[in-house]
Amino acid sequence: MTLPDFSTSIDPVKLDKLAEVAIKVGLQLQQGQDLVLTAPLAAVPLVRLITAHAYRAGAGIVTTFYSDEETTLARYRHGHDDSFDRASNWLYDGMAKAYENGAARLAIAGDNPMLLAEQDPIKVGRANKANSIAYKPALEHISNFDINWNICSYPNPSWAKLVFPDLPIEEAVRKLADAIFAASRVDRDDPIAAWAEHNAELRKRSTWLNGERFSALHFTGPGTDLTVGLADGHEWHGGASTAKNGVTCNPNIPTEEVFTTPHALKVEGHVSSTKPLSHQGTLIDDIQVRFEGGRIVEAKASKGEAVLNKVLDTDEGARRLGEVALVPHSSPISASGVLFYNTLFDENASCHIALGQCYSKCFLDGASLSQEQIKAQGGNSSLIHIDWMIGSDKVDIDGIRADGSKVPVMRKGEWA
Repeated sequence: MTLPDFSTSIDPVKLDKLAEVAIKVGLQLQQGQDLVLTAPLAAVPLVRLITAHAYRAGAGIVTTFYSDEETTLARYRHGHDDSFDRASNWLYDGMAKAYENGAARLAIAGDNPMLLAEQDPIKVGRANKANSIAYKPALEHISNFDINWNICSYPNPSWAKLVFPDLPIEEAVRKLADAIFAASRVDRDDPIAAWAEHNAELRKRSTWLNGERFSALHFTGPGTDLTVGLADGHEWHGGASTAKNGVTCNPNIPTEEVFTTPHALKVEGHVSSTKPLSHQGTLIDDIQVRFEGGRIVEAKASKGEAVLNKVLDTDEGARRLGEVALVPHSSPISASGVLFYNTLFDENASCHIALGQCYSKCFLDGASLSQEQIKAQGGNSSLIHIDWMIGSDKVDIDGIRADGSKVPVMRKGEWA
């Protein structure tokens, strides 16, 4: 079977600029460094460009692993029941070994976010849990920021059709590609200079927050009255960051957030999502949760509630927070008015929180802290890390100092 080719709908110059930005800004790939690349089969045009830019930058070996939507669906249609409790441990063990040996990691996102929407949510949950367990040795190198890594995106036709359902497929792909290029700053004359300027602005925001040393953040808005305690010795980051291997990279392209680590035991109150969460092929909408002592004790959703509760039952840390991030409502992604159904983009349109694993880099001297020290300071541990959006132009945020006094951080979704 020959796959239809919609790549002619995509601006080739901007696609090449995205590949260059992924290597030079997203990864800052080093001379002689290997690269592990994962991508949907539809993203072959971008994979080829990235691979060429990687080798021009002096890459050692570039190894690509492809996913295919029809192959994924075949498992759910024809797989034996016990297969849903298994995962390719050997593959993730190999990835972990590559990262231990200094390889960089680049993921191209673009699969249909609703691919598994019609499949049995119990099987989806089992498969996700098995995959999370198998992936943990590799994921720890990423979440601990041992290596330089990056995620960027390609306008897969099935994703484009979901975002722009009323357009012909060629036009939908073109429109999604243009939205990706704009959000990724590759529609500029000099994208690399544009990223340098953007990183400087994000660094200014994180520097202010680090100077304030808030003990907690208080979110208020429709359906939300949430106090998020911040971990002891937390540190705010945004934009470019330096990994433990000494390489400064931009893990997410695009990015509009500044973020840090909440205290896993000090989150209280209730919060409602402001955008749908697309998770492993299921749309979870109108999420409402209540926290006590840092733990979600009640969770509801108008769509995807069964999958949400399966996610929350992944392990003990799945009901606690590993990240809190601030994004102005006027961010370019929010201003575009596009709902991407893709967390990489939608999280950069809104303030958000993440269930699960924290980032060790979001601690002062995080590179030197042991897992026991991170836990003692309030860092969360889990097999998952799932961001979901809680910000809007109706949400206010106050920083709470150790003495209980409050400082306006955001008003109606904008920096105060």
